[in-house]
Amino acid sequence: MEFPKAELETLWAPWRFEYFEKSGPPDFLSEAARASDDAAHLVLVRRKNSFLIMNRYPYTVGHLMAVPYRKVGELRDLGENEVVELFSLVVRAQELLRQVTKAQGFNIGINVGECAGAGVPDHLHIHIVPRWSGDTNFMPMLSGTRVLSQGLNDLYQKLKAAQTASDEAR
Repeated sequence: MEFPKAELETLWAPWRFEYFEKSGPPDFLSEAARASDDAAHLVLVRRKNSFLIMNRYPYTVGHLMAVPYRKVGELRDLGENEVVELFSLVVRAQELLRQVTKAQGFNIGINVGECAGAGVPDHLHIHIVPRWSGDTNFMPMLSGTRVLSQGLNDLYQKLKAAQTASDEAR
């Protein structure tokens, strides 16, 4: 069997077009905050002041975000109850990702301001990015391309089932 060079020279990611197709800056966090169809918006958990959502444009499989319902761009603008709830969702995200994806570590971060890399600078959110030993590969190094090994909807269903099971056990 020959190496399928031609098939690997083009990597298709048509779902990325959704991001570029929208006019103006994306407001998917506010849309998800107001939505009633959690599956359509990839919302995993809702609390009184914040929610946990899958990143539709992930850095890696399982990239989640904890988001306040209120649209604020600065940490100082959050109330104490929002801060506590957001970090509670970060802990919950880690638990879900350890259970479902067998994550061995995490990058957790907040980008405040556009120059700091905030894709949605006026709606603060916390990134929870799962990591695994040896999870780097040559694709990002050579071509800036990420390879995601699992589809969003498949992973959403597994994470949602784990969350539902946890809720029922309480």
